[in-house]
Amino acid sequence: MTADTDTATALLEAAVKAGAEAADVVVLAESSVGIGVSGGALEEAERSEGREAGLRVLIGGRQACVSSSDTGADALTEMAERAVALAREAPDDPYAGLADPALIGGYPDAVALDMEDPADPPTPEALEAMARAAEDAALAIEGVAQVEQASASTGRTAITVAATNGFHGSYARSSVGVGVSAIAGAGLGRERDFAGESRRHQSDMPTPEWIGDRAGRRAVAALNPRKTPAGAYPVLYDERVSLGLVMHLLSAVNGASVARGSSWLKDRMGEQVLPDGIDVWEDPLIARGSASRPFDAEGIPSAKRAIVENGMLKRWVLDCASARKLGLQTTGNARRSPSAPPSPGTTNVRITQGERSREDLLRDMGTGLLVTSFIGSSISPTTGSYSRGASGFWVEGGEIAYPVNEITVAGTLPEMLKTLVPANDADPHRGISAPSMLVEGLVIGA
Repeated sequence: MTADTDTATALLEAAVKAGAEAADVVVLAESSVGIGVSGGALEEAERSEGREAGLRVLIGGRQACVSSSDTGADALTEMAERAVALAREAPDDPYAGLADPALIGGYPDAVALDMEDPADPPTPEALEAMARAAEDAALAIEGVAQVEQASASTGRTAITVAATNGFHGSYARSSVGVGVSAIAGAGLGRERDFAGESRRHQSDMPTPEWIGDRAGRRAVAALNPRKTPAGAYPVLYDERVSLGLVMHLLSAVNGASVARGSSWLKDRMGEQVLPDGIDVWEDPLIARGSASRPFDAEGIPSAKRAIVENGMLKRWVLDCASARKLGLQTTGNARRSPSAPPSPGTTNVRITQGERSREDLLRDMGTGLLVTSFIGSSISPTTGSYSRGASGFWVEGGEIAYPVNEITVAGTLPEMLKTLVPANDADPHRGISAPSMLVEGLVIGA
């Protein structure tokens, strides 16, 4: 899958000719193959290949975005003319605009990030074999009644970004993944759980058998759930779900939320938000990282930056528009779909790991709750009040006693995050890599 620089250049030229004062373009060229099996039979086979171009034009402080999967010459001209017509009718936004040309250029070599597997992608036959192996491994676990579906997929995406401020860049990513949804038990006592893994390079993937085995064991462990006692208890967030706590923090440091005044962290820059010794940082330059990139959607070079350092909040996550609103400089965090203007977002995020294992934290907590999945949420972005439906395991005497489901955990994020105790089991292959984390004093309700 190759970058489409010709389409990007042609679309910018068409926009200027149609009357745009400034413009930028994102072009995505994507291909994918997905296979699903169930009950030993091929259930689903999908192949897709497409190209989508998105254009943003600016006339003064007015902007408009259009997108199309038709990238022929006539279609590009029509896109540009339509975007300019829409921009002329749009409300004025004093913060809209392209990146300062002085900030673009000098971005890291995309090849060095090693995001595209040089090996040929798995064939549909190979993907089917991977899915079948995962299903068989799940079914081999005693107590697993069926596999809802085992799937394997591969894909490639080429991304091109260009703008009239002189920026023009492209990079490509590959991916391969396997997922299994297993069901244990029978009738009303059935329980379902899932395991899935994805990587940029197939050689980095765990075996399908390992993934299927994990899904099956998770489903069986959840059988015969009970209710928990109500009250305030420590809660251990399993590594599967602990990234949610980091996501809540990232949402609160998002520049768009801060600029709107809708973040519970908006007045806390430079203050303690996590325990001493804990850092949260973003690194878009991790080789083979799930969210790595050499530049952001506005052409700003990628760089490793701290968000929280030694527990202290150090920066917001900003694109150009949110930075202008706050009187700051972009942090190179613009993300964009073809049909919308840029907005702030993160790439690879990491949080400091501890020295103890999850089992050590279980022993330390004594009596409490181990959460392995969530359903729904009620979280206030302005106050940080927190309530989520959960399932997992009740812990007594530092050991797992029995599975639980249909319970609620509640607290406030500002207080919860200050009590975090991280384990040492973070998965480095995730975009947000966070270990299991112990949180004190949450209220548990059945």
